[in-house]
Amino acid sequence: MPQGTRVALLHTGAVVIPMAGEFVTRELPDVTAINYLDDRIVADLGDPELAPTVPGRIVELARAAVEAGAEAILLTCSSISELAATTAEQVGVPILRIDEAMADEAVATGERIAVLATLATTSGPTTRLIEERARLAGRTPSITSVVVDGAFAAVASGDRATHDRLVAAAIAQAASDADVVVLAQASMASAAGAVDVDVPVLTSLESGVTRLRSLLA
Repeated sequence: MPQGTRVALLHTGAVVIPMAGEFVTRELPDVTAINYLDDRIVADLGDPELAPTVPGRIVELARAAVEAGAEAILLTCSSISELAATTAEQVGVPILRIDEAMADEAVATGERIAVLATLATTSGPTTRLIEERARLAGRTPSITSVVVDGAFAAVASGDRATHDRLVAAAIAQAASDADVVVLAQASMASAAGAVDVDVPVLTSLESGVTRLRSLLA
């Protein structure tokens, strides 16, 4: 890809920005990444009055990214991943879901897939994405979903250690009855290294950025 290529990363939480930046710098050293953040989206998705505003807000962020020269956009939050296709149609550049590559890997790995999330608004979209990718692959896995209580509140308050401890415990429990464990949010990746289990534990950032690299290439 030509040096100076620009991509945009659309975030719903500031905690993901440095984590995503690390992977982009490593996998796409010649690319300039522009970060866009609306840190009220997750909360507003749970508000019946404000939830309908979210698709339009994502479109406006995407339009700003295109005006800034972005040739592709990566949605780093699974809660908004289902908006990728409709937003791409409106702004005219490819938009990738951070968790699509992870979902494909999960479907290819085993028949029992455990999805862990720290937010209920993420659990549903991730499960539906895995079901979608499974249909495309001609598979019918068994998918279970668990929201890890207290983990999101911990990381939102800056207590990463408690978040990782709670998520690691949930991974250990889920792994006992699954072929693969999927961490639905990019912000959960730090917990994956805190536990040793006998099944793969998949995170979205690395695989998502790798797929972005393939698209740009």
